[in-house]
Amino acid sequence: MMQPTTQQTIDQWGANEEREVLTFDLAGETFAFDATMVQEILDLLPETAVPGARPFVGSVINFRGKVIPLADIRLAFGMEATRPTIDSRIIVAELDIEGESTLVGVRTDKVHEVTTLSRAARENPPSIGMRWRADYIDCLVKRGADFVIIPNLNEIFSAKRDAAAAA
Repeated sequence: MMQPTTQQTIDQWGANEEREVLTFDLAGETFAFDATMVQEILDLLPETAVPGARPFVGSVINFRGKVIPLADIRLAFGMEATRPTIDSRIIVAELDIEGESTLVGVRTDKVHEVTTLSRAARENPPSIGMRWRADYIDCLVKRGADFVIIPNLNEIFSAKRDAAAAA
């Protein structure tokens, strides 16, 4: 897959110099979703496994009377699945996948805060040395001594759906 171009990453920021995000942990790494896509943060809910589904989106949950997929994006990034802890949460996010508004639950290890990230601190993922697919990352944003990873959810969900259809 191709690495996102600078123009694609800039388009995600629009004309804004700052981006309001919700930060959370996955396997010791700090990730962030645009705050505007987050519908709700939930305690863990009962899950129903979907026979034959890919492990990445292997179950569904009941969100306000709607059945929505529950994703573990750790698996998309090749991380090991972990057992839930007292801090584990589900972020319900609204994604636009191929022009269709879709609600998805994303399992996290811990949700932190809504914060603002600066466009000036963002960088494209390096093409060499990454342990994850570069097209799954919108950008990295330097915050203090650490980086916040902003995943490209549309790419992750489209690629995983395409892989499931081909199987």
